[in-house]
Amino acid sequence: MKGLFNVAVMVFMVVFVFSCKEKTVDTAGEVAATEGQKYEVGPGMARIVWEAAKPTGNHNGTINTSGGQIFIKDGKISGGNFTIDMTSITVLDLEGDDKASLEAHLKGLETESATDFFNTTKYPTGKFEITSAIDSTFEDGSNTLVKGNLTLLDVTKEIAIPVNLTVLDSTIAVISKGFSINRTEWSIVYKSKNVFKEIGDKFINDEIVLKLKLEAKAVPAEEKK
Repeated sequence: MKGLFNVAVMVFMVVFVFSCKEKTVDTAGEVAATEGQKYEVGPGMARIVWEAAKPTGNHNGTINTSGGQIFIKDGKISGGNFTIDMTSITVLDLEGDDKASLEAHLKGLETESATDFFNTTKYPTGKFEITSAIDSTFEDGSNTLVKGNLTLLDVTKEIAIPVNLTVLDSTIAVISKGFSINRTEWSIVYKSKNVFKEIGDKFINDEIVLKLKLEAKAVPAEEKK
C-alpha cells in the first residue's frame, strides 16, 4: 500500500507540474493607444537588470531589449512597447564555466532542462506593452506608475512598475528602481518551494527583482506631402 501511495504522489506531482508549465495565464490589460510624439528604443538603448535568490546566495545579470517605441503626449507616457531579447540573458556574478553553465540553464539550451526557466529556443523573445501610465509620487523618487502587459513564454500578465520619467526635446529616459515579479505566474516553477513542498532548503525564491533602464530618441514627424 505504501508503495502504491508513493507512486500516486509522484504521478500527481508530474501531472501538476506539467499543467503549470502548459497553462496560459491571461490577465492582460487593454493596450494603450499610441498617441503623441514617438520615441524609438533602438538596440542597446534599454536593459533589464535581474536578481534571483536562494538560501545559499543569489545571482544577478542583465537582459537586453531588441527594439521598441514609447509615445509621449503632454509630457506624459501615453503608450508604447518594447521587445525583450531572452537569448541575451547574461550572468554577472560568475565567471568561466560557472557563468556559462548558469546562462545555458537559464536559456534552456540543454534538452533535459529546457523547460526549467526561459526555454529561449522555443521562446526567444518576450515583450512589454504599456496599458496605462499615471503621474505618481514615490519615496524612491519615481514620478510615474507604468502598467503594462509582460509576456514571457507566451504567458501574459499585467504588472505595475514605478519609474522616473525624464522628457527632453530629442530624448527620454525611463528608469526604475527595483521591483519584483513572481516567476510562477509565468509558469516558471523550477525548484519553487510553493510547488515542491518537500524541497527543503534546495529552493529558489519565486520573486525575481528587476530594474529597468531605458532611453529613446524622438522620431521626426513625417513631412506632409
